[in-house]
Amino acid sequence: MRPSLADATRGRVLFGGDYNPEQWPEETWQDDVRLMRQARVNSVTIGVFSWSRLEPTPGAREFGWLDRLMDLLHDHGVGIVLATPTSSPPPWLGRLHPDTLPRDADGHVEGWGGRQHFSHSSATYRRYAAAITEDLAARYGAHPALTMWHINNEYCTVDHGDEAAAAFRRWLRQRYTTLDALNTAWGTAFWSQGYDTWDGVLPPRRAHYLKNPGQVLDFRRFTSDMLLECYTAERDIVRRHTPHLPVTTNFMPLWIGQDGWRWSREEDVVSVDLYPDPRDPLAAQGGALVQDLTRSQARGPWMLMEQAAGAVNWRGVNHPKPRGLNRLWSFQAVARGADAVCYFQWRQSRQGAEKFHSAMVGHAGERGHTYQEVRQLGTELERVSGEVCGGRIDADVAVLHDWHSWWAGANEGRPSTLVDLPEVLTAWHRALWEAHLTTDFAHPEHDLSGYRLVVVPQLYLLTDTAVTNLLAYVRGGGTLVCGFLTGITDEDDRVRAGGMDARLRELFGIRTLHEWWPLEAGETVACEGFRGTLWSEEIEPEPGAADTVPYRGGELDGLPAVLRRGRAWYVSTLPEPAALRTLLADIAAGAGVRPVLDGLPAGVEAVRRGGLLFLLNHGREQVTVPVPGTHHELLAGTDVTDAVTLGRHGVAVLRS
Repeated sequence: MRPSLADATRGRVLFGGDYNPEQWPEETWQDDVRLMRQARVNSVTIGVFSWSRLEPTPGAREFGWLDRLMDLLHDHGVGIVLATPTSSPPPWLGRLHPDTLPRDADGHVEGWGGRQHFSHSSATYRRYAAAITEDLAARYGAHPALTMWHINNEYCTVDHGDEAAAAFRRWLRQRYTTLDALNTAWGTAFWSQGYDTWDGVLPPRRAHYLKNPGQVLDFRRFTSDMLLECYTAERDIVRRHTPHLPVTTNFMPLWIGQDGWRWSREEDVVSVDLYPDPRDPLAAQGGALVQDLTRSQARGPWMLMEQAAGAVNWRGVNHPKPRGLNRLWSFQAVARGADAVCYFQWRQSRQGAEKFHSAMVGHAGERGHTYQEVRQLGTELERVSGEVCGGRIDADVAVLHDWHSWWAGANEGRPSTLVDLPEVLTAWHRALWEAHLTTDFAHPEHDLSGYRLVVVPQLYLLTDTAVTNLLAYVRGGGTLVCGFLTGITDEDDRVRAGGMDARLRELFGIRTLHEWWPLEAGETVACEGFRGTLWSEEIEPEPGAADTVPYRGGELDGLPAVLRRGRAWYVSTLPEPAALRTLLADIAAGAGVRPVLDGLPAGVEAVRRGGLLFLLNHGREQVTVPVPGTHHELLAGTDVTDAVTLGRHGVAVLRS
C-alpha cells in the first residue's frame, strides 16, 4: 500500500511552513526553534531553494549545515518535509550548460537570477536534478525527523526550445503513431498546414496569425506530461530509499499548466498553495473552490502547503490580513478537508525578491500581532487535531472540471475572449457555496453514481467516453445541470456536427443550436425572471419535448434560455449571481440535496467534516447562528445549546 498523508500527520494536523534558515546566521536557528515550540509548530519544509548552497560548484556537496539543522529540529520535536531543490538551479548550471535554460515562444532564453529557470526536456538538467535528489535521499532517508518528501516547487515551466521540440515530436509519435493521424487530429488541411515529415513539427512558436489550435492543445498536454516526468523521476528516487514515506509536490490554485487529475494520481499527498486577496469580497468562496477541488483530487485529506500569514508581495497593492482573517481561512481549509496548515514562510526574509512577503514571524518579530495570531492558531489546531484529523466530507453535489477542456476552450479564434473558464467555474461554485451546498469536484469520466446532482459549468471539450458517462448518470436517476458551451468539440478540438454533441442535444431537448450570441462586457440579456450575462444562444427546442425559461426581447425573444427535459437541464446564458443561486438551489432541492444547516445568517459558512460542524463567519459583524440541540464547542471547551454567537471572522467547531 502506498503511504499517505496520515503517515505524516500521525493523528495531528500538521502546522508550520517553509523554513529557509540558509538565509540566516546559525545563531538565529536557536531562536527559531524556541518560537516554533511556542507556536506549536510540528512540521517545516526545508531545502526548497537550497541547491546552490548544497552544490555550490558542480559535483560538490555541502551537507554539514543541513545535518546540523535536521538534528536541531528533531531535538525540538519538529518534523521535516524535505524538499528536492530542483525548482531553482544554481547559476553555474545555466552558465556551463545553456541547454538547461528554457526558451519562450519568441525564442528568448530565460536566464538565471529568478527561479524555475529550467527546461523540463533538458537531459542535462534531469541528470543534475537526479544526482542531487539521489544524494539527499541516501543521506537523510533514515533521519528520524523526516516525515515526507516535497519534490521541486510549483511546477510551471514552459519550453519552446530545440530540445523541447525534439521531445514534443517523440511525444506526438507515441500519441498518434503516424503523420496521417497527426494531420487528421490537427486539421492541417486548413491553411495548407499538412506535415510530410516529423522533423517539420515544432512547438507553437510565434506565428504571423492564429496558431493551429490542435497543435496548441497538444503542446499543453505535452508540457504537463514533461513536467510530470520530472516529478516522477525524482519521486521514484526518494521512494526507492524511503518507500514508507509519502511524497508530494505543491500545486498552484486552479493552475492551467498541469492536468491536475492526472498529476494527483501520481502523488501520495495532494498539496496546494492558496493566496486569496484579503480585499476581495469573494475571497472566501474562491478559497472554498480551491479547497473542494484539492480535496477531490486527493479523494480525502489534503495539505495546505503554502498560505500567507499577512500580505503577499506580487499584487499591485499588497494588503495585510485584518486580525482574525488568517485564523478564519486556516480553519476554513481544515473544515474542507486539510490535515496540514502551512505557510510561506516561517521567518520573513530581509533580502531577495520576497522580502515584503509576510511570514509566520514577520519583521516585527515575536511581539508582532502576526506571530501572536500564529501562536493562537497553533494552540487551537492542537486542540482539535485528535477529532478532526482524517475526517471525511460527504457531498451530494459534484462539479465537473477537466483541464483538457480548459486548454481547448482557451485557444485563440473563439466566439468570445470574455468567456474565461475560471470565472464561469467560480460563478457556478459560488452559487452552490452561497446556497450552503457541499460540493466535490470530479472529472467527467469519473464514476458519478454517488451524487444526487452533477453540475457542469462548462466543458467545451468532451470525449465520447465522457458524454456516454453523463448519459448513463441521468439514465441511472441522477440530476444533471449543464452550462453553455458544453460538448462543443471532441478530444481533438473538432467541432461536433450540429455545434453540440447530438446525444447531449437529445438529452436536453434541443432540436437545433442555430447560433451562439456572445454578449459584450457589461451587457445583459433579459430572461423570464432574471437577466443573463456573458453569453446567449439561439436554440430551437424539440416540439413539446422540453420545459423552458424563455429569453424576453431582442433577437432571442421567446427562445429558451433554460431548458429542462426530465432530470437534465441546460442553461444557455450565465444568470446573474442571485438568479443562478436560486436556480441551482431549487434544482438541488428537487434532487433531494439539503443545505448543511438551515437559517444561516449572511456571510456564515457551515461545513460538516466527520462528526464535527464548522461554523465560519466571513463577515465583520457579530452574528448568532441557530444550531438546534446541545453541542460541545471544541475551541472554547464549552457547551452551547440552540445557538452560537460568532464575532468578526469568528470560528466555532461543534461536536453534537
